[in-house]
Amino acid sequence: MLKRMREDIQAVFENDPAARSKLEVVLTYSGLHAIWAHRLAHKLFKRNFLFWARVVSQISRFFTGIEIHPGAQIGRRFFIDHGMGVVIGETCIIGNDVTLYQGVTLGGTGKEKGKRHPTIEDHALIATGAKVLGSITIGKHSKVGAGSVVLRDVPPNSTVVGIPGRIVIQDGMKIGKELDHCNLPDPVASQFREVQEELERLQEEIERLRKGSEVR
Repeated sequence: MLKRMREDIQAVFENDPAARSKLEVVLTYSGLHAIWAHRLAHKLFKRNFLFWARVVSQISRFFTGIEIHPGAQIGRRFFIDHGMGVVIGETCIIGNDVTLYQGVTLGGTGKEKGKRHPTIEDHALIATGAKVLGSITIGKHSKVGAGSVVLRDVPPNSTVVGIPGRIVIQDGMKIGKELDHCNLPDPVASQFREVQEELERLQEEIERLRKGSEVR
């Protein structure tokens, strides 16, 4: 248990340049508190103490602003940055070295039974305000851009942005841990630009034909 706690603290230092001391991290990082509370709640959940598991999770939610269902399975070195508004559903499976930012929802669509929440594989990053919904998988080393809504599986080594989420990078370049949240590509805007350019081309062609008919 102590080894896992040390790993969690080290993960904070690796992911957050604002972290200055272990004491600060232990006392003030709500994401860390939520993860530690979840471990207790999850143990109670597995032993069928369902009521007490929910009590622990709701107390943690009250103090941290992060809601993690006791049934969620979470791997090692999980990092929640800031964390306010994060929601993680009951059947979520989260791998190792995963990072979530504030406002992320790993939820269901309300239509599935059984496994109804996402699986987030190792080293994935889900940026601020993103919603990953349904029994889908976010592949290893993949990233979901801020504000995106993802409803389909994302293959490994991909970057997804937009509503609904679209893959904009896949195996085309080295995927690092950093994600430029302020300068994400917008595939919808790109398609609108292509349509606009095509309309302008057609208008020019129509005008050329009209002028040719007037000359005759």
